Amino acid sequence: MKRILIPTDFSKNSRNAINYGLELFKKTKCIFHIIHINPIPPYSGAGTSVKGSSVMLKETVLTQSKKDLKKLLKYIEEHQHNELHSFVSIAKYDFFTDGVKRELEDKKIDLIIMGTKGASGLKKVAMGSNTGDVITKVKCPLLAVPENSTYKTPKEIAFPTDFHIAYDVKVLDTLVEMAAMNNSILRVVHVSKKGEVLTEDQLRNKDFLHDYLRGIDHSFHTLTGSKLETSIQCFVESRDIDLVAMVAKNLNFFQRILFTPAVEEISYHTDIPFLVLHE
Repeated sequence: MKRILIPTDFSKNSRNAINYGLELFKKTKCIFHIIHINPIPPYSGAGTSVKGSSVMLKETVLTQSKKDLKKLLKYIEEHQHNELHSFVSIAKYDFFTDGVKRELEDKKIDLIIMGTKGASGLKKVAMGSNTGDVITKVKCPLLAVPENSTYKTPKEIAFPTDFHIAYDVKVLDTLVEMAAMNNSILRVVHVSKKGEVLTEDQLRNKDFLHDYLRGIDHSFHTLTGSKLETSIQCFVESRDIDLVAMVAKNLNFFQRILFTPAVEEISYHTDIPFLVLHE
């Protein structure tokens, strides 16, 4: 039984993430924990009168959240019923990332699925703040589903890496499981500068990865380019990639692809789901 946590704010964006998760795991026995977290306002730790107001606010918002969650689960039951799926609704009044962490520990969650709003206007950071915080601060595999993505079976999964990190077997297990579940082809992508060759450590990590993925249809690709983000974008477009998977351990490499691309250069954030792997 797979235990999946999906935070929702009842927006179209978060609803899309739920739809994606239900489709992705339609043949898998799952418990979906659908959680709505009402954020604690920053002034809630002040004097007695403010604390009293905070208690009233908490009761009010939690009551409304429970009603909204009940409606959401009723809709899912009526329109996307699946005998393999069961649902638990959770309403919380908490700091968002702390609330997610607590549920993660209490419910032994295997995967988090969250919607992302992509980049808009002059904002250069592609991930929404809540999703970005969970990705960087919560040690659990996370599937980030952009608002413009529509579900299709992930037949091609890109796995960008610089081969600088030693891969943890538990991290790779999540990737292998995703590929096996969908009969996916895994494309391991390395971006290098012109004339650059792999070091002994990089070659060792590449060989380990090749051996571990022996049971999965996979291939290695080397791209030459000065800008990592643009190279990944070209690869995603040329191969018609359905999902991008990355290991969060190598923070600099990971953040360059996930958090820094400019709107006018990169579109994969708004279309392609990201599977973020944690140790």
